Amino acid sequence: MMRSGNPALKESTFLDLGSGAVVRGDGQAMTLNGTVNKTGFLLLLTVLTAAFAWNQIEIGPRGQVSGAGLYLWGGLIGGLIMSLVTTFKKEWSPITAPIYALLEGFFLGAISSIFEARFPGIVIQAVMLTFGTLFALLAAYRTGLIKATENFKLGVVAATGGIALVYLASIVLRLFNIEIPYIHQSGIIGIGFSLFVVVVAALNLVLDFDFIETGVEQGAPKYMEWYGAFGLMVTLVWLYIEFLRLLSKLQSRN
Repeated sequence: MMRSGNPALKESTFLDLGSGAVVRGDGQAMTLNGTVNKTGFLLLLTVLTAAFAWNQIEIGPRGQVSGAGLYLWGGLIGGLIMSLVTTFKKEWSPITAPIYALLEGFFLGAISSIFEARFPGIVIQAVMLTFGTLFALLAAYRTGLIKATENFKLGVVAATGGIALVYLASIVLRLFNIEIPYIHQSGIIGIGFSLFVVVVAALNLVLDFDFIETGVEQGAPKYMEWYGAFGLMVTLVWLYIEFLRLLSKLQSRN
């Protein structure tokens, strides 16, 4: 069984839905080194466009931000569209995954500048926590300290789905000027909720590691290296945003 809480990485990714057999490539198969290299390339693209967006945004003397809207909404909507295309047309991932990374970089650069304007120093903290979590969990997974058992996968998938429903409900309610109380505030409940979401997002990395490793072992087609890198990027972006939210709540209490 192969399961990931990441919606971009699911059981059907490496399986033929008709026969139930593993999808095989024509002479070329997915490798771990290839997936790692492509993940690094996607990260580089994201950093480049994030840095560009960051430099284009102006921050006033009182912390007001101008020029962020185009990069924020363009990157967010464009990245969402490309993520959906990549998820449903995974064989296009060698093209769509880099485009997703570029668009997501614009979004991350814009939203990071907004957080940085209000909470100086928060971005570098969130970046360090994100990559520190990535390497720590990768080390724990490779050494066997954390194992992606079936019950572990089910628990993380269920928690991820619950968080998605809460966020979806929050977006819908905001359309009617209704806020879900406490969870988006800087009180104990809000901080606790953000901590929970950060933990769940981090545990999704373990499922992604396991899923990619399983695809390599079962000889998934070569383009799945791009798809696996894309799925890992989705989780990293989510984790980074949640660290920003958590740190902002903590700093708001000071």
